[in-house]
Amino acid sequence: MDKIEARQVLAEHLARYRSQSHSQLSALVESKHVDALTAKAPSGKEYHLEFNFFWDNKSSGHIRVVGSVCDGGWRCYFPLTETFIMRSEGSIVG
Repeated sequence: MDKIEARQVLAEHLARYRSQSHSQLSALVESKHVDALTAKAPSGKEYHLEFNFFWDNKSSGHIRVVGSVCDGGWRCYFPLTETFIMRSEGSIVG
């Protein structure tokens, strides 16, 4: 797996969640939604992506979004991951 390319694909898709509002992400947490998809990189290589949504600190309303990427091979046992936290007021950490 090309780690640089895989991280770029992951970052592009993770940016979609960074642009969502806190209430939109909160709805994904509450519904226990998992977003899984396959994306094609500019090289033509296909990567499997998964995004999970959790309360990082429910009492303060912080939400953690975790994205992972693999190429369908053995790397899926140890995918590359990226994460960020959206605070209740909408600012982003990470």
